[in-house]
Amino acid sequence: METPERVRHSLDGYTILLVEDNEDEVFMMQRTFRKANIPNPLQVAVDGIEAVEYLEGQGKFTDRIKFPFPVVVFLDLNLPKKGGLEVLEYVRQQPHLRKVVVNVLSSSTRPADIEQAAFLGANTYFIKPSRLEKLQELIENWYSLARFEAYPGKS
Repeated sequence: METPERVRHSLDGYTILLVEDNEDEVFMMQRTFRKANIPNPLQVAVDGIEAVEYLEGQGKFTDRIKFPFPVVVFLDLNLPKKGGLEVLEYVRQQPHLRKVVVNVLSSSTRPADIEQAAFLGANTYFIKPSRLEKLQELIENWYSLARFEAYPGKS
């Protein structure tokens, strides 16, 4: 059975927000998106406060042309100013943000972190690979599945 075009590429055109404070890991994720031919714009917030401001369209993120609302967030847990779990809790408490897909992308393998992220409503919890080729494989696999998810229409 043929998958309808509107479903096949339902993620196309949507912005993805990476919440990551480590410049090297931001670079690796940007490179991974390029190498994996992921066409989605990748925006970056460098701490938990910036993540909330981006999602709310506040501070330097008020221009929604320049900083479009994301439908997917890759969220590190170990962030300055406001931790990733705090950001996740905030997102899930806001009715207008509840549909945002939040994928935790953390180096933490602590069961308590994984359980807390699930309890707070993370859609997935990915352990950050230490090697670039493994990160690319993870992101390519995620993207091949995420393309078939249904995302709300653009406003």
